[in-house]
Amino acid sequence: MLLPCLTDVLAFTKQLVQIESVVNTDGEKVISHSLHTLLTSFPYFQENQTHLVIEPTIDDDYERYNVLAFVKGTKSSSNRTVILMGHVDTVGIDDFNQLKSLACYPDELAEALKKEDLAEEVKEQLESGNWLFGRGTLDMKSGLASHLYLLKYYSEHPEELDGNLVFLAECDEEDSSNGILSSLKTLKRWKTEHHFDYVAAINADFVAPRFKGDQNRYIYKGTVGKLLPSFFITGSETHVGACFEGLDPNFLAAELTQQINYNPELCNEALGETTVPPVSLKQMDMKPSYDVQTALSAYVYYNFFIHSWTPKDVIDKLTEQATIAFDRALRTYEERYEKYCKISGEAYRPIPWKTRVFTYEQMEENLLAEHGDMYKEHMNQFKGQLQQDKTLDSRMYAARVVEEAWKWMKDKSPAMILFYSSLYSPRIELTGKTPDESTLISALDEAVAEVQSDYPYPIVTRNFFPYISDMSFVALSDDDAGLQAVTNNNPSWGRKHFINFQDIRDINVPVVNIGPYGMDAHKRLERLEMTYSLEVVPTLTKRVIEKVLK
Repeated sequence: MLLPCLTDVLAFTKQLVQIESVVNTDGEKVISHSLHTLLTSFPYFQENQTHLVIEPTIDDDYERYNVLAFVKGTKSSSNRTVILMGHVDTVGIDDFNQLKSLACYPDELAEALKKEDLAEEVKEQLESGNWLFGRGTLDMKSGLASHLYLLKYYSEHPEELDGNLVFLAECDEEDSSNGILSSLKTLKRWKTEHHFDYVAAINADFVAPRFKGDQNRYIYKGTVGKLLPSFFITGSETHVGACFEGLDPNFLAAELTQQINYNPELCNEALGETTVPPVSLKQMDMKPSYDVQTALSAYVYYNFFIHSWTPKDVIDKLTEQATIAFDRALRTYEERYEKYCKISGEAYRPIPWKTRVFTYEQMEENLLAEHGDMYKEHMNQFKGQLQQDKTLDSRMYAARVVEEAWKWMKDKSPAMILFYSSLYSPRIELTGKTPDESTLISALDEAVAEVQSDYPYPIVTRNFFPYISDMSFVALSDDDAGLQAVTNNNPSWGRKHFINFQDIRDINVPVVNIGPYGMDAHKRLERLEMTYSLEVVPTLTKRVIEKVLK
């Protein structure tokens, strides 16, 4: 039987949605303070004030806060503890266009949408009364509302809790995960102070159909990992009127993107599931303004998902792919140059360039060997100055660092330099290799089997949450060598961003995602199905908590 909680979870959802909390805006502060105020009204936290905190993020460019709370069960003296986690921030609302003022007001938005010419499926969902529209309804304030409902329930019934429950509402999930990374400090402190034995974490991020017509509601064990491999590409500049006297770096970049984009060889299969292939997220040259000289350099980066590969594996695979692309670019260039010489009557001269692909780590090692402390001191000063430019995100900051380092290279013939330019969201494989993993998997399977009969659509468990989420920062599947490939190949490391991987290892809790079901997250028609999201999700989560703590 499902919990009779739809009305309460819906009320919490609307309360949270109506606070516009777009990432990297003051709205993140507002929602965290509002949530903290709400929790202070619960009698349990009035009696146990130290069990509730609101804390600013650490080393962040923005002022924003995490809200954490815990309930100590009285059913036994067990230290076993489950973490319920979810984020308070959303993506922006500009895509709502003329309905922007209604984006965070589900009831008013629904009435306005009824006047629009919508696809038949959307129209049916809107008129059914079982779908809630609006920014953050699906991603992921309804999931947070589910956890809020359970926190309230157990705060009123601690005698039913055979262990402890931690509630974490973190900020900045949609950008740089400063919220979850900062919260690890608090979770570690509580682990020591209250002897919490973290045995499971349950995230409540959204789930969606995997393909058109897919009726399954998915639950995920573990999560996909996400990297942003990047290339600084140099050419040989020339006047465009003498184009074959140089090598355009944009030409090399185009060949590289053709080689990497949508390439099935770069899909990572594990546990019977396969990632989507990489796709480019930026391709540009570094010319600041127009002139008739070819660009000195180009910059590209790609989204890259992983299940079982490490960041070092990705470096190795992309070095190979870049070599293939560079070789092909030079062959194509040579063929076209020869044809041009034949039709123009110009004398053919062999091209002077060779394929050159190396990592940022390799370039750093070479430059330190060649220039020693002079190079090191210059780059430290340059990075410090560059850090003062708040318009640069970590991606462009990294590119500028590589560009500056390149100036110190003695051999400036065309090259591709491979590095990471953004946050690494680690992959998590949940296989049952530890007792806690095995217990969580069994609890999840049992809970799904028990609830399925009360819901008409299939509830299906899969191994990897397919989207980027804060699940990545509560456990690690990578070894030290894999992580060093990130730290040694990211020019932003320690300056623009930093992850204390030891904090994650100190928590290292198996994690699953039981979240609301809906469609069009991050889009104008973002919406959730209420029966599953507001009744099934809390019911499943409660049963998993009880089985894990039993």
